[in-house]
Amino acid sequence: AGAVRAPLSGPAEPPASCVCYGLGRFGRCPAARYQLAFLLLLLDELRVSAGAGGSAEGSAGPVPAHAALSPQVPPARCALFDPAFSAREAAALRALGLCLLPENEEGKHGVHGSATLFYMVHCGKALYNNLLWSNWSPAALSKLVIIGNSFRGIEERLLSRILERDYSYIAKVLKGVEEVALPSHPRYLDTFNDTSVHWFPLDKLQELSPEVWDCVEEPLYQDCEDLEIIRKGEE
Repeated sequence: AGAVRAPLSGPAEPPASCVCYGLGRFGRCPAARYQLAFLLLLLDELRVSAGAGGSAEGSAGPVPAHAALSPQVPPARCALFDPAFSAREAAALRALGLCLLPENEEGKHGVHGSATLFYMVHCGKALYNNLLWSNWSPAALSKLVIIGNSFRGIEERLLSRILERDYSYIAKVLKGVEEVALPSHPRYLDTFNDTSVHWFPLDKLQELSPEVWDCVEEPLYQDCEDLEIIRKGEE
């Protein structure tokens, strides 16, 4: 879990909360259990880091990169949603001290000025696209850290016209994102393959063309043949 902090080489604000989408049926699926275990280890690592020199809440000025994911995120401030969760799985998550989001946001979660870590391993592309749309400004995007599918990989695998048509916010932010792949491990290749840590330095976002920020239409995916997410109301 400590490897998640290492890639952040520039100033960043420590996250005040964590949102987890698409964890899956961890009661049945070993890969989902590994992902849950990593999330719990990550939260523990972030809390431990606070006593190792992390910035106190309310302090002024930029936070050093090595403390960027410091202990501002106790389990009670980590909220999860997956429409596949069973009642027993939901109860298990609550017993671990985690929270459940009350409804399917489809990834449309605004940070409202609060730095937030999003844990989205192997989620559908529309979830990432919706998350970016919900925070489409340099100020808001700079508050996000996303652990999830590699944006570079998405760019490499999709035709440019499909990426720009169906996932335009991913396409537009590619020049404003920093990304580092999680270290690979032979035992967990299927669990964390193609997973990276993404963050959005404010200076890089401000270098993008002003026209990038003009279009803020909500994604509808009318022409998307394989949406990869469960829409609200389809649970």
